[in-house]
Amino acid sequence: MPMAENPMKELVESIAKALVDNPDQVQVRAVEGEQVTVLELRVHPTDLGKVIGRQGRTVKSMRAILGAAGMKQKKRLTLEILE
Repeated sequence: MPMAENPMKELVESIAKALVDNPDQVQVRAVEGEQVTVLELRVHPTDLGKVIGRQGRTVKSMRAILGAAGMKQKKRLTLEILE
C-alpha cells in the first residue's frame, strides 16, 4: 500500500518546498494508521510561519487538498507540522 500513499507525500513536500526559504530542510514522513494516514511535515524553524501562513490559512489549504485527495482514494489524510 505505500505506493498509493506516495503521491500525497510528494505533493505536501513540493508545496512546502515552494513556500520556504530552506527547501533542503523540508522533510515529510507518512505514518500509516488503521483509519488515518498522518503526514508529518518538518521544516527549518525560520520557515514555520511560511508553511502555516497568516491565521493558519496556508496549512488549512494544504489540509483541504489532502482531505479532497484522500476522499478520492477512500482514505483519511491529516497533516501535522512538527517543530
